[in-house]
Amino acid sequence: MAHTDLVAFTSDEYAALLRTADLRVTRPRVAVLEAVETNPHADTETVFGVVRSGLPEVSRQAVYDVLAALTCAGLVRKIQPSGSVARYESRVGDNHHHAVCRSCGVISDVDCAVGATPCLTPSDYNGFVLEEAEVIYWGLCPDCASPGAASRVSGSHT
Repeated sequence: MAHTDLVAFTSDEYAALLRTADLRVTRPRVAVLEAVETNPHADTETVFGVVRSGLPEVSRQAVYDVLAALTCAGLVRKIQPSGSVARYESRVGDNHHHAVCRSCGVISDVDCAVGATPCLTPSDYNGFVLEEAEVIYWGLCPDCASPGAASRVSGSHT
């Protein structure tokens, strides 16, 4: 039951996802799944803030532990572009990549144009059994690339 789109689940559906992955259903796990689902490419602090808004008793360490468990179970995907903090997404089970804005750091999903995982074939495998290829495109998002963006960005640092 891989979740690959951004249609919000109900609490019962999140619980079913956890059970399918042989994870115990807890309020923090359900809350973290929902936070990642509703905040694509969120960093840990964002996930923590969203979870705490509904469950004020949840600790930062609990959120870290839940994110690790969900990542190991394949329910969320951890991505960490060079120079960035770890980000989490619920889009798992498909072959997609990411575009990262060099100016503001926003991340966007990019569907793979080649096909199934791994979508790139190296000239020499060096004995590896390849499972996936991680592609990150770097550039400027539409907001940062728009006319006047340079003055808005440079003006914010004064």
